[in-house]
Amino acid sequence: MREVGNRRLLWTMGWSILAFLYLPILVMALFSFNDSEFTGLPFHGFTLHWYRAMLADAQVLRSISNSIYVAAGAVALSVIFGLPAAIALDRYEFAGKSLLRRVVLLPIVLPGVITGVSLLLFYVLLGFKLSLHTVILGQGTALMCVTITEVFARLQQVGRSREEAALDLGANPWEVFRWVTWPSIRSALFGAVLIAFSISFDEIAVTYLLTGRQNTLPMTLWSMLRRSVTPEVNAISTLIVAASILMITAGMGLARREQLKRGGNAWT
Repeated sequence: MREVGNRRLLWTMGWSILAFLYLPILVMALFSFNDSEFTGLPFHGFTLHWYRAMLADAQVLRSISNSIYVAAGAVALSVIFGLPAAIALDRYEFAGKSLLRRVVLLPIVLPGVITGVSLLLFYVLLGFKLSLHTVILGQGTALMCVTITEVFARLQQVGRSREEAALDLGANPWEVFRWVTWPSIRSALFGAVLIAFSISFDEIAVTYLLTGRQNTLPMTLWSMLRRSVTPEVNAISTLIVAASILMITAGMGLARREQLKRGGNAWT
C-alpha cells in the first residue's frame, strides 16, 4: 500500500497540534510553583506557598465543595433517568421513539447559554428559588444525554441474544438485568459518569444563570481572574487537571480489567 503524504510532515503537524493544546497547561502547572506574586518570567524559585494558600482559602474550599455537590447530584439525575431511557430506546418499540432519539441530543448541540436562559425562564415561571439545587436540575437534565448515548451505544453492540437466552432459561427481568445486561453496560455507564462529572464540574454558563448566592469553583475562578491573576489560580487549575487525569485513568483501567475478564470480547 502506498504511503499517503509526507510521514514526517504528518508527525510534525500532529505534535504541533498536541503542543498547542497541552503546552499552556504545562506552563500553568509550572508557574503554580513559582515563588512570585505574579504569573510570568523570570521564575524566582520553587515553592508550595500557593497550594497552601489555596487550602487556606475558605472561599475556594467552599466553592470546591459546592462543585462536587452539584456534579454528584447532576450525575445521579443523569444516571437515574438516563439508564432506563437508554434501555427503553434499545429494547422496546413505542410511538415517537425515533423523535426521542434525536431530541435527547439537543443539550449537546445547543449552546450552554441557550439552555441556561431557557431553564431560568422555566424556573421563574414555576416560582423556584435559584440555588445549587436548580443548578443540579438544570445540569442533570442536560447531562442525561451523555448517559443515554453512551449506554445506548453499548447496548447496540451487545445485542439481545444473551438476554433472550436468559429469558428462555427461566430468568425474570430483574435477573436478566442483574446477571446479563448490567455486566455488559457497566463500563460504558462508568465512562458516562466520568464524562458527566467532568462536564458538570467545569460548567459555567448554565451555572451562572441558575445559581443563587452560592458559587461553584469555575465561577469563583472567574471572579478571581477578573480581579488579578495570581499563581493561586494556577495551583487550583493544576489540581483540577490532575484530578481529571486520575479519573480518566481509573475509568480506562476498570474498563480494561473488565475486558480481560471477559476474554477480550469486541463488545466490551
